[in-house]
Parts: sequence; structure tokens; C-alpha cells
Amino acid sequence: MNINPAVNEYLDKKAHPMTDEIQRVREIILATDPKIEETIKWSSPTFMYKGNIASFFMNAKKFVSLMFHKGATINDEHGLLSGDGKEARVARFESLDDIQEKEAELQAVIKEWIRMQDNA
Repeated sequence: MNINPAVNEYLDKKAHPMTDEIQRVREIILATDPKIEETIKWSSPTFMYKGNIASFFMNAKKFVSLMFHKGATINDEHGLLSGDGKEARVARFESLDDIQEKEAELQAVIKEWIRMQDNA
């Protein structure tokens, strides 16, 4: 897992009310494939593989909001991603239980991104 200490430091300083949930989503994404990296970009933890995959929307306080920058291009067979923007889509997680229920769907979206980038 490519854990970036700068992201740890950012999350510690941010003291977000959903830090445990953010950490769990982060763990799932990073564990999906060792090629995934994370950094702080746009004042937010961001995941990357051959481009930006997704960033947390840190202003949401009652749920975890994860914006997939090119989510409209990802074949999301499970319906995890929502939105009707030209490019971006959002995955929303309400609680640790909700994250657990959506873990396979989140990993499927990440794997599809990797597949798309590898075939580009």
C-alpha cells in the first residue's frame, strides 16, 4: 500500500468529523492495487494512477464525499457513482457500515479506472 505520510499529516491536522470513515475509504482504495498513489492536491487527499482518479471533498461534514474527476468515463456497473456533470461523478458514504456495504463496488470502480488507463 502506497501510504503517503503527507496525507496522514493532513488528516491529523484537519480533524474532520468523519476521519475514521475517510481513513477506511482510503485504505480500501490503496489496497485495491499497489500502483495507486496518493497525495495532497487541491487541498484534499487525492488518488492517482496514470492521472487523477478521485479526491475527497473535505467540506462535507456528515458523510464522506469522494469525487471521481473523470467518473463519467468509468463503466460503473454497480451504480456507486452519481451525478450528471460533464466529467465528474461522486461516491458518497454515510457511515463505516455503508462503506463496508459498498467496498466491492468501490474496488470495482478503481479497478475499472486502472483497466481503462492501461488500455489507453
